[in-house]
Amino acid sequence: MTGGIDHDTPAPARTVPGAALADVVTAPRAPRTPRTAEVPHPRRLPDATPGTPSTRPQDDHLHPSAPRAQRWVGLAVFAIAASAATALWLLLAVEVPQETAAVQEGILLGAWHVLYDTELPPTRILLAALALAVLLASGVALVEQRISTRSRRSVDQRTDPLAPKLVMARTRGVYAGPVTVTALIPAHDEEHSLPATIASLQAQSHPPERIVVVADNCTDGTVAVARRAGVDVVETVGNTRKKAGALNQVLTQVLPDLGDNDAILVMDADTALDAGFLATAVARMTSDRALMAVGGLFYGEDGAGLLGQFQRNEYLRYAREMRRRDGRVLVLTGTASLFRPAALRAVADSRGTRLPGTPGDVYDTAALTEDNELTLALKSLGALMTSPPQCTVVTEVMPTWRTLWAQRLRWQRGALENLGAYGVTPRTLRYWAQQLGIGYGVIALGSYFLLLTLALLSSDQWIWFPFWIGLGGLFTLERVVTVWRGGWRARLLAATLLPELVFDAFLDIVYVKGVLDICLGRQASWKHVVHTAPTGTATGATAGSLTAAGTGGRP
Repeated sequence: MTGGIDHDTPAPARTVPGAALADVVTAPRAPRTPRTAEVPHPRRLPDATPGTPSTRPQDDHLHPSAPRAQRWVGLAVFAIAASAATALWLLLAVEVPQETAAVQEGILLGAWHVLYDTELPPTRILLAALALAVLLASGVALVEQRISTRSRRSVDQRTDPLAPKLVMARTRGVYAGPVTVTALIPAHDEEHSLPATIASLQAQSHPPERIVVVADNCTDGTVAVARRAGVDVVETVGNTRKKAGALNQVLTQVLPDLGDNDAILVMDADTALDAGFLATAVARMTSDRALMAVGGLFYGEDGAGLLGQFQRNEYLRYAREMRRRDGRVLVLTGTASLFRPAALRAVADSRGTRLPGTPGDVYDTAALTEDNELTLALKSLGALMTSPPQCTVVTEVMPTWRTLWAQRLRWQRGALENLGAYGVTPRTLRYWAQQLGIGYGVIALGSYFLLLTLALLSSDQWIWFPFWIGLGGLFTLERVVTVWRGGWRARLLAATLLPELVFDAFLDIVYVKGVLDICLGRQASWKHVVHTAPTGTATGATAGSLTAAGTGGRP
């Protein structure tokens, strides 16, 4: 790679609020005079009059005229899960024991008198439950594998323009040059978190050729911070569509002039990359020209007390699941993902026909979770994507229960609304199954707490059930093992079990709230987290542990 960023002497900062952005990204890197032209608005609908806003509602996912299927998708998922839970309960209720074993009394540790019941569930029920669990898990995995294989082998240009077989055929014998990286960082009032984000890019073992901060309606020192760091700055013009709208303004200018190997990294302004992220991603794209996108695995930054640890444990388990999936993508995370221009152009060209959204837009501005929606869009076009375990990032955790509630409500609503927009297709089956699993989990955990409460209220003495204690022990062991890489704090929290169950119950309440809000057509909006000046080096310490991943540290 040539023309890298000089980390010792930052390049002169440039504010490029205009059509000159394409020159910033693609032109040779000789010194230039700053441009002052404005960034044009995203491409309009075909019948839009130049100079007038698009007629598409800004929040049509909340609009009363939104498709009925999209508004009722959450309730449908929950109803199916409830039906499955009821059927399972009825099946279990058929097997009523004829005789109940007597409660026995014992002495534990020579001093503690306890009551216990050694009754076991019927063997037939235990075997049926185990077989059902294995059947469901293996069935989902086999269906997903079959769909993935068909997508890889597809030669249907109309339905799968990004299918690997077609991409390989189109690019056979064509050398598009080395893989280069342009980093786009959408930022809204991120003056405190932005320096660490830019520093993590400049410290990459394979640094990006360009770093562009997309300053969106900033009222703080975000632009000044970016200039001092020596990176390019683009200020959006009249954007009212949050992160997706800001990125669309920039990508409209950038994409037409990029070559097949001029990759675009989109990352959040509160995220720090592991030092080897881009080197791994570029190597993957260099070795496989059919690979359309590389997503990151995210871990939570230090801090925020017990609430922060809950989130870090959650992210650890997600990353572990992705490693076990061998990089097969569930979501191209908005924290940091690398895209080929051909993939983003195909999405923009398919909006309004094969994909939801406004024609010409890469991101659907109606989606609450634009990263999840873009993942579904790319999968719907047959794109090959991966999330290598070496591509890790450290991202913020929500500091309060209120901000966590707002974040997770947006995530859950966004996921359900996106499924409503895309419908039931082979590419979305995995996501429908995931939502059904969440709905079933809500019912199961709620039932557990309800039965536990009833047992406590209806008995004047505590009775121990060795079988269920053993089952609970296995569950606790699984919780500890899945966060082992997070250190002693993560393991200790997982071992106590009950606090994490309460946290899970909190997330379940968010899920139910999201389902109700969708069905009732209630408004939803982004809740921007106001960042404060860092008080320590927590994020840097976490990033350091991520860097050690190659030698057996955190992935």
